[in-house]
Amino acid sequence: MTTRFGPVLRPDGTLFRLWAPDAKRVSLALPEGDPIPMRAGQEGFFELMRPDARAGQRYRFLIGDQPIPDPASRRQEGDVMGWSVVRADLPPLRRPTPPRPWHEVVLAELHVGTATPEGSFEALIGRLDHFVDCGITAIELMPVADFPGRRNWGYDGVLPFAPDEAYGSPAALRVLVDAAHERGLGVMLDVVYNHFGPEGNFLPLIARRFFTEAHHTPWGAAIDLEQPLVRRFFVENALMWLGEYDFDGLRFDAVHAFAPPGGDLLLAELAEACRALKPEAWLVLENDHNAARWLERDGDGQPRFYTAQWNDDAHHALHVTATGEGSGYYADYAEDPVAALGRALAEGFVYQGEASAHRDGQPRGEVSARLPPQAFVNFAQNHDQIGNRPLGDRLAAALEPERLAFLRFLLLMGPAIPMVFQGEEAGLETPFPFFCDFSGDLAEAVRQGRAREFSEFFATAGELPDPLAPETMEAARLPWERMTPAALAAFQTLAAQRRRLVWPLLATAYHGAELRREGAILSWRWGFDAGVLCLLANPDVVPSEIQLQPRQDGVTAGDAVFDGTHTRLGPWSACAWVEPT
Repeated sequence: MTTRFGPVLRPDGTLFRLWAPDAKRVSLALPEGDPIPMRAGQEGFFELMRPDARAGQRYRFLIGDQPIPDPASRRQEGDVMGWSVVRADLPPLRRPTPPRPWHEVVLAELHVGTATPEGSFEALIGRLDHFVDCGITAIELMPVADFPGRRNWGYDGVLPFAPDEAYGSPAALRVLVDAAHERGLGVMLDVVYNHFGPEGNFLPLIARRFFTEAHHTPWGAAIDLEQPLVRRFFVENALMWLGEYDFDGLRFDAVHAFAPPGGDLLLAELAEACRALKPEAWLVLENDHNAARWLERDGDGQPRFYTAQWNDDAHHALHVTATGEGSGYYADYAEDPVAALGRALAEGFVYQGEASAHRDGQPRGEVSARLPPQAFVNFAQNHDQIGNRPLGDRLAAALEPERLAFLRFLLLMGPAIPMVFQGEEAGLETPFPFFCDFSGDLAEAVRQGRAREFSEFFATAGELPDPLAPETMEAARLPWERMTPAALAAFQTLAAQRRRLVWPLLATAYHGAELRREGAILSWRWGFDAGVLCLLANPDVVPSEIQLQPRQDGVTAGDAVFDGTHTRLGPWSACAWVEPT
């Protein structure tokens, strides 16, 4: 696909381009000399060829007298209001490696700024061996798109083509991906196409049609995805990450916020373009609508559109079962959390068209039972579910070790793709509160908005961390000295058992799941060509038993006792094994 956004570096110079259909005149500003008027072209683009501009050239645009960065800047110097930079070619691949099969993925979600003490792409390279040693096979970077200030969660980006300079250069990011591949680690990137951050976004000034007042999102007016060039902007962005940086896959944030009907067009175009460039790419959705149609497989079991979806239903069922919390959106799972847990692990979505009380009784979701388990990414924690708590507290700060072990067992020994949040593999309690780096009235609006949000969800929020304070982000940095062999041993053992028992099954055709419940005990059987994965779990505070005998080479968590015909499961215990077909 020919790129239409951002500068084009040619042997005879650089072609500068800006889509500004609402601008009457646009000029190119360089650090030296007077602004240079740009020529108005077709479809609202302004262009200017500069023979003297090469890689590293700093530039910005002037709309009248208003300086703005290039919305498609590939590199930004001096934050979002600084100079855009013509990026040189990225370093070539040092050693091409075949992609890891999706069914072998054990995923760790990372925030580049807090995953290491230094908070950079380069520093993360020095920690990659940790993930390999743990049995984690892929990492997912939270958004790295350029944001205002030096600190951000990642979801306030305004220049989606430019890695934020707080983390390092584009070349450093490319080297990080390469270094991961050399160790056999896959790398995903979280991208945000549903909104822009509240500071530093000049698109409304130059292209009002980029947004529509006909639909609103939690972040304001929706992006107008009925506009072909708006969709093209995001498709080109996705192709850049997959092609130029060689990411193995992308996670598309909150696609349920895409304004209809253009949202479906964008989802279809993204899938088609990404698969044309990299057929094996891992394309993962976050979609509160539980739209199973985007996860369908073809006759060979390959994804027609998207590889998988983050399964919030599974998270909510796990969370309510383990914690007993039932406020806010957890209320939809609180009436019978064990039943919700059973269905989520057996069929993917808990809500497959049923009415949701949290959504004013509206039906939610589509039938997902026919989909293979690999169409879902399951987790007990992620950045949202930790950071959207008042204190950013993790489960490890409140739950007993046996409940944490129980959740870890269900994730790693179940057939869905498991994901942990940075440090969860060691059971760290390190908080991950929301943080950002705004100033003035916007900073105060963020403080007040967070307080209102928590007052609606949590009965008593207490004293909140100041999201604007540097120490709030500092509190989220991982204490690597606590990533000890002893702290990691349980995760490593289960990851090894997943390789032994689960991976061989997931490599073969899926035939469906059976769910059985006897009292508190849940029993799952997932059928594959290569065998049947069986899992028993007792998500209760009292022991229980079932007339079922696991195989001798199975795996257990907690207090599981077999007497020849019955299995007795103590509180928060489980076992898993494989039977022949």
